[in-house]
Amino acid sequence: MTDKKVLITGASGRIGRAAARALHGRGWAVVGYDRVPGRIGESVVGDLTDLERLQQAAVGSRVVIHLAATPDDADFMTELLPNNIVGLHHVLEASRMAGVDRIVLGSTGQVNWWQQIGGPWPVRAEDPICPRHWYAVTKVALEAAGMAYARQFGMTVIAVRLGWCPRTRAQTAELETSAHGLNVYLSPRDAGDFFVAAASAPVPQGYHLVFATSNPMETPNLDMEPAKQLLGWWPSDTWPAGSLDDLPD
Repeated sequence: MTDKKVLITGASGRIGRAAARALHGRGWAVVGYDRVPGRIGESVVGDLTDLERLQQAAVGSRVVIHLAATPDDADFMTELLPNNIVGLHHVLEASRMAGVDRIVLGSTGQVNWWQQIGGPWPVRAEDPICPRHWYAVTKVALEAAGMAYARQFGMTVIAVRLGWCPRTRAQTAELETSAHGLNVYLSPRDAGDFFVAAASAPVPQGYHLVFATSNPMETPNLDMEPAKQLLGWWPSDTWPAGSLDDLPD
C-alpha cells in the first residue's frame, strides 16, 4: 500500500477540488473519483452506485475522503437514496475491503440546523441533532455508519460537519446576506488545509466527530475546539476571503 495515496470521492466539486489541490501540494498521490474528470492527480470517472469501480479505485489507498453526494435537498428516491445512502454503503465497503487505514466523511452543519439558527451557541459535537430536512438526515446516517465501521472493523473514521462553501455565485450572494452564513462560512483554502490535517495528523483509532468552518464574522456558532485538539488545524480565513475563487460564472 502506498503510504501517501488518497482517494477523494466528489473530487470535482468545490470542496473536493480544494482538498485535491492541497493534498497534491503536500506530496499525496491523489486519486479523484467523480462523474466528471478531475484536473489533479489520477482521475477515475464513475458513479457512487458502482461498487466494483469504487473497489478498484480504493486499492492501495491509505486514506479515503468521501465528499461525493447530492449536496442539498432533492428528491429522495431518485437522488438522495442512491447517491447519499447507497453510495455511502459502497464507499465504506470499498474502503474496508481495500484495507484503508482512515476514512474522512463529509457531513454537514445542517445536522444541527435549528440550533445553529437559534442557539444556544456554540453548537458542540455532543449536542442533540436537529436536522434541517432529508439531506441532513442522510448525513446523520453517514455519521452513524462511520461510527459503526470504526467500532466493528477497527477503522479510524473522522466525520466532519462542514460549513458553508458556496458552489455558485448565486449561493455566494445568498450567504453574504445571511448573518448565520457569515459565521459558518468555509473558504476553499481552509477546507483544503483541513483535509490535509485530517489525512496526515496522528489520530487515535476509532470514531471522531468535528466541525470545520473558517473564522466566524461575529458569533462562533460552531465549536471548533475538537478539530484543533484532534488535528492541530485552525482556520486562517474570514468571509469573504476566497469566496469567489474557482467559481463558475
